[in-house]
Amino acid sequence: MVHLKYQKIKEGIKLTIQNELMQALNDSETEIIQIRRYLHQHPETSFHEKNTSKYIKDFYHKLGIETKNFGDGYGFVIDIDSGRPGKSIALRADFDALAIQEDNDLPFKSENSGVMHACGHDGHTAYMMVLAKNLYQMKNKLHGKIRIIHQPAEEITPGGAKSMIKDGVLDGIDEVIGAHVMTSMPTGSIGYHWGETQTGRADFSIKFIGKGGHASMPHLSKDAIVAGSYFVTALQTVVSRNVDPFDTASVTIGSFDGVGSNNAIKASVELKGDVRIMKESTRSTIHQRIETIAKSAAEMFDMKVEIDYNDNYPVLVNDEELTKQVVKSIKDAKIPEIKQVFDCGPQDPSEDFAYFAQERPSCFFYVGCDPDDGMNHPHHSPEFLMDENCLLVAAKGMGSVVLNLLRS
Repeated sequence: MVHLKYQKIKEGIKLTIQNELMQALNDSETEIIQIRRYLHQHPETSFHEKNTSKYIKDFYHKLGIETKNFGDGYGFVIDIDSGRPGKSIALRADFDALAIQEDNDLPFKSENSGVMHACGHDGHTAYMMVLAKNLYQMKNKLHGKIRIIHQPAEEITPGGAKSMIKDGVLDGIDEVIGAHVMTSMPTGSIGYHWGETQTGRADFSIKFIGKGGHASMPHLSKDAIVAGSYFVTALQTVVSRNVDPFDTASVTIGSFDGVGSNNAIKASVELKGDVRIMKESTRSTIHQRIETIAKSAAEMFDMKVEIDYNDNYPVLVNDEELTKQVVKSIKDAKIPEIKQVFDCGPQDPSEDFAYFAQERPSCFFYVGCDPDDGMNHPHHSPEFLMDENCLLVAAKGMGSVVLNLLRS
């Protein structure tokens, strides 16, 4: 009986704190949107986020919250210590933008020419700032510690996470949670998956060096365009003939730089490509095949080849037990703005959050932000748009996870 009574008291306290945080976030929705719009107007690309970092830090400093730098770039953290025993969890939000010219007619359209928040990192940062503020203000009612990681440079390798980890950002941390808005999912939905969840990636540059000459005398030349074209064609066999059909992988040539004149044979061409994998065991197979095909093409056409192959972001693997806890936390909170919580399956893009997941049990989940206007607004496009209602969903979803993990 005593145990049951204690459990009821504990549940009552839990409900009170949950209601308090949810109400505080309701009251803060306008602030979240205002911050997001400011960041959207003033985007900065990876490794150049000086003003963005200052803006976020100033927000915390005005609240009397200290910040601490980590890594080679503009990344930093704030720590929320309840003063009570419990877990130490980290929440991560990225804040870099992309080198894209915005093509949206918005009152808060990007003011920086050729730079745009086209992946939603402005939204990630905005909801996290306001959630952190509210968690800090109620820290005496919590248990354990929360570290808020504001990470730069997610979009461009080597990414911002790696140097922050090397600098000790995860020291003393038990688990890491992150989230990403997704235009491919309806607003009001939360997507999740455990195990291999987002692809690992690599990029490469291949340069074929032949001998230029006059178009009327091809026998005196070594045509680099022919070698490059053969390479591209042969590359199509890498996945179709070397990767298990039940696995997921892709190899893409995104650039073939062979510009010249119509009556000249090119001495050299440079190709740039992208590799995506869903199993780390596939990585070396694809790497080896691409190098073999490039060298074989060069030998076949009697020329040199330079290969620059960069294995970078690992496959993002969500911890099964932690992900189940995250899902239960969100479902049990019965947040009215969240209409659906579902297993969305593996996702194609790559994420340097994967580096955190290599170091600690981690969960990276997804927040639907489809504007539902009948149009397509894909990530990394000039027409990217998000339904700003997703920001409150993200804040409440993440907030419910924090409250549950710090009581477990």
